[in-house]
Amino acid sequence: MGDIVHREVQANGIRMHVAEAGSGFPVVFCHGFPELWYSWRHQLRALAEAGYRAIAPDMRGYGGTDAPEDPRQYTMKVLCADMAGLLDALGLERAVFVGHDWGGAVVWQMGLRYPERTAAIVGLNTPYAPPSNRRTTEALRDYHGLTDDTFYMRYFLRPGVAEAELEADIERTFHKVFMDWTRAEDFTTFMRVGGDGSGVLARIPDDRRSFLSDEEIAVYVEAYRKTGFRGGLNWYRAADLNAEEEGAPQGPQLHVPAMMITAANDTILKPEMAAAMPALIPGIRMEHLERCGHWTQQERPDEVNRLLLDFLAGRGLPQG
Repeated sequence: MGDIVHREVQANGIRMHVAEAGSGFPVVFCHGFPELWYSWRHQLRALAEAGYRAIAPDMRGYGGTDAPEDPRQYTMKVLCADMAGLLDALGLERAVFVGHDWGGAVVWQMGLRYPERTAAIVGLNTPYAPPSNRRTTEALRDYHGLTDDTFYMRYFLRPGVAEAELEADIERTFHKVFMDWTRAEDFTTFMRVGGDGSGVLARIPDDRRSFLSDEEIAVYVEAYRKTGFRGGLNWYRAADLNAEEEGAPQGPQLHVPAMMITAANDTILKPEMAAAMPALIPGIRMEHLERCGHWTQQERPDEVNRLLLDFLAGRGLPQG
């Protein structure tokens, strides 16, 4: 990927690996679990070609970015300070923030915590929800009607347990994790920890079906063989700590230009979870992709790129 430049910067006290392409108004892409900057490769190219500066860090805990051991270093307050620190390190005043999965949670929080640095927000799959004093993993467990033994977020809280399962055969893990919309049932099995607490992967067939090529999966395998999964799992282990933050922004409304993209076959971040967003974010643009699972920007890159470029064009941002 010769047109994508890699660098390391110091941001919010950690060493951060960043991939970027192009010039023009900056657009920062925030990935989720268990991904890397690489999950935005299609968007980096498309936006660079359209005249934007596309920037995709390995988020805290992932890939070439530092991964503190303490879960308290992964709260939303810290993660958003990472993104503000990234702008500082790159000499940027503002950026558009685009996020998926946990990265989606970060970008909505950027609009609350750093509105002066957030030119616009695009969320994929992860809905905006006003800050709450409810514990995240418990609220989502109850929303899905599951238990501590059958909800993946609660399973991930047990130190060493998820690491042992996911790291036992990393290539097998990614073949099972990266499932397209036709495997929504398997994705639900992941969420339900097999339905019996046996593990998120235990009851997913070993048939190597993935929408990614073996070469693409190999990029993830190589990275996670070096780092393991603990850094990413620490995001879950910090999630409930957010409810304890003193002086956290309250919302409920978010006053930043925004677009939300939902995916019909994501059975964890269900489209209906975003139903209240037009009331919470005045003027938000709502888009929906049929025949799309959880890994939206990788599974449906052309459609995501089209929506992104159309949304950005309407913001009147300077291009390179």
